Amino acid sequence: MKIPALVLTLGLALLVLNPAVAQKKKKKKKGKKAETEMTLDLNQEHQKAGYSLGVSIATNLKQQGLDSIELNAFFAGLKDAMHGDSTQITPADAQANINAYVKANQEKMKQRAIDKEKSFLEENGQREGVITTPSGLQYEILQKGEGAVPTASSNVTTHYHGMLLDGTVFDSSVNRGQPASFAVNRVIPGWTEALQLMSVGSKYKLYIPFALAYGERGTGGTIPPYATLIFEVELLSVD
Repeated sequence: MKIPALVLTLGLALLVLNPAVAQKKKKKKKGKKAETEMTLDLNQEHQKAGYSLGVSIATNLKQQGLDSIELNAFFAGLKDAMHGDSTQITPADAQANINAYVKANQEKMKQRAIDKEKSFLEENGQREGVITTPSGLQYEILQKGEGAVPTASSNVTTHYHGMLLDGTVFDSSVNRGQPASFAVNRVIPGWTEALQLMSVGSKYKLYIPFALAYGERGTGGTIPPYATLIFEVELLSVD
């Protein structure tokens, strides 16, 4: 199992974070132990690059569900490899360990998402006005139009507002003030199915399971893996 984004990010960190970079340090005595703190100065290019890579690495790890990783062990491995010391794990074994850890965490993320989605959709499907299709798509009609109904080969223009289950807005043509036009068969499966149920002038609220959305990968950093999506969609025209 390859983890290219993670490996690339860590590789960049190893190339840029040079141990020879001068760092201002303050030492504090506490009993017989001394603590070393770096004075961060983002006006220095190496420190700015190092800090930026730290942010990038942390963001990457969190997106892959690895925000529980043991930082002390991470820094120990980074320091040993950077200083050219003998590491306790070979690079090949390190990659195998990363792959196994990421895979295990992905399975945990998937199961949590499945359980959360199942609970939400079961409860949501019992609400009056919510219709569940055989594919698992749920929708409710907010406004019924009387115009044409698109087919899979149609091009349409819509206004939409997309949210995660927690209410986070990840995309909205309404907020941009600019309708979106596209082919019905070139969007996520949940949209393709829903649009063919709508007539021009209709406005639906869609509840799309992750299997009909962006699946186990998510997309763009704004939609996480295994995300159930909620859309309010108004069909403006069949073009």
